[in-house]
Amino acid sequence: MFVNRATLIGFLGKDAEVRYTRNQTAFTVLSLATKRSWKNRETGEYESETTWHRCIAWGSRGEFAAKLLKGAHVQIEGEIRSREYNNGDAKRTVTEVRVLNTSKLDRPVKADLKGAAA
Repeated sequence: MFVNRATLIGFLGKDAEVRYTRNQTAFTVLSLATKRSWKNRETGEYESETTWHRCIAWGSRGEFAAKLLKGAHVQIEGEIRSREYNNGDAKRTVTEVRVLNTSKLDRPVKADLKGAAA
């Protein structure tokens, strides 16, 4: 059995971007930042590294993802995909996550209860 599944939890670096294929099929592109931290054994200082992930959502998943804004805390589950394309004379390879599920992890804003009748 083979499994190609990734689960990422991070923050969006910019608002979701809706794009269209040549056939006018809509899809949503998400730019997701994940971060890892560790303690440097030599200096004792904490260090961190941010990795950016390009995530593509199609269909109803794309419709949900299109509403997400910069800074949103989300969990994305999907398949890792690579594709190649030609950019002039150079061949380019892009690695993306094809979104299968998106969960918004932000806590809802609490209503301001000041001035409410007791």
